[in-house]
Parts: sequence; C-alpha cells; structure tokens
Amino acid sequence: MKYILLLLAAVTGSFALQSCWDGVGRVVAVGDVHGDYGQFVKILEGAGLVDDQLNWTGGKTHLVQIGDVLDRGPDSRAVMDLLISLEQQAPLQGGYVHFLLGNHEVMLMKADLRYVHPGEIESYGGLKEMVRALRPDGEYGSWLAGHNTVIRINNALFVHGGISADFASFTADSINSMVRREISGHWSNPSGVLSSTGPVWYRGLALDRGSDVERALEETLAVNSADIIVIGHTVTIEGITARFSGRVIMIDAGMSECYGGAAQFLEINSEGYKVFRL
Repeated sequence: MKYILLLLAAVTGSFALQSCWDGVGRVVAVGDVHGDYGQFVKILEGAGLVDDQLNWTGGKTHLVQIGDVLDRGPDSRAVMDLLISLEQQAPLQGGYVHFLLGNHEVMLMKADLRYVHPGEIESYGGLKEMVRALRPDGEYGSWLAGHNTVIRINNALFVHGGISADFASFTADSINSMVRREISGHWSNPSGVLSSTGPVWYRGLALDRGSDVERALEETLAVNSADIIVIGHTVTIEGITARFSGRVIMIDAGMSECYGGAAQFLEINSEGYKVFRL
C-alpha cells in the first residue's frame, strides 16, 4: 500500500504543477469534508460522478474538493483513499479530480493535532503511526504535499480560505510554488504564505466587507483572468452562498457531522453556476 501511495504522489504531483485549465464543460465543487465519508459519497453519487461501486462515472467533469478533508471526523483516511482512486480513474474518461490543500491538511503535515478525531487515530493504528503517515515524506503526507493550493478552471478561481491583499498580485502558479517551497523547506514560512493572511487561512472574503478587501478581490481576479472565486474554510450552515455581487462563492456548508449541515455541491458550466442540496 505504501509503495502504491508514493507512486501516486509522484504522478499526481507532476499533474499538480499545472494550475489553470480552460475549455472545461462541467465543474463540480465540494466544500470541506472533515472526515465525513458518508456525506462525501452522497455528494459524489448525487452529482453523478461515481457508481455504486464508487468508480468514476463523471466523464469529462472536473471535480474540485476545496480542502479540509482531515480533522473533526473519523473517516478522513477513507476519504483520501477514495480521492486517490478517483484521481487515477477520472483522466481515463477525460475528467479530472482536483484536491486542494486546506489549513487542516497543512496542520496535520506539521503534526498539529488540535482537531484530530479519535477515529482518525484508530484508522492508522495509533497516534505515532498517523503522524508518521501524514508528515510531508509520509505515506499520505507525500500525496497531500503534491497538490495545489489555488487553481483556475475556465473563469473560476478555487482556493480553500481566500486570497488576501498580501497575495492579490500573485498568480495561482506563483502561490502554489510558494506553498510547495514552505512545505519542502521545513515550514520556515518566510513568504508568509502559510500565515493567517495566506490562502489556506484567510477569512476576509467570507467575513469582511471593507473596500480594501474588495480591491484585493478585484486584483486577484484580474491577475488570474477569473470572474469569480470559490472558497471553503468558513462555514455557512444556511448553505452555499455568494458575496460581493456573486464574485465570491462560499461552499463550506458544514456538511460534516460535526457541524450538522446538509450535503451540497456547486456545479459550474457554460450557463453559470447552480447549487444542489441533497
């Protein structure tokens, strides 16, 4: 199993160097999973992306999981295993699976265990085993580390937390490169890309309304040739919602059992976007 995962990390890591895709007909975006395997599967089935054997049936659809599959729930390892499987299968039909780093992935790669669920520990056979598996050179951590933090598909930018004024002038490629350097450089974080204003932690697009936030949003979209930005990280139990005249879409509807929200996903196609509640 370890050999397979390391091989997959190498393969997906090479794909992850690409940050932008154009000409995609359908995108399905899923918010923070937090170890709730059942809710995640419900969404995948509801979106027509998998069959009852959890094999890819999404054709050329691009699936975006916005980060935070880890912590707070018991089955995050099962969620990662499913994502790894679908990453292999989707390209065979012309589709793609994009898993993005969230703050909880970064935390656990750094052995920050504040929000770990006992079920997660049990799934690895113990705390030491889990920490070893999730560090950047570990069985699962190497897979995590090979993924992007920010991507653009067509006119939509996707990131876990958001893009603050500190990073509004950077392209998705640049931000992804900075995050990889921090992870591989033993978390020195000289750029601040993993700080509270970095893309996996920033909440300004979800909570603030100031003109400075809007100016940074406009710069971010212009620099990345995007019209909208899709974010997770900040829970909206009332459901997927939009801010800043529809330019920011918040898709963390608290679907995990720890929050009690509904299973929802965002679909984007040539006609715009639509929210599905299951």
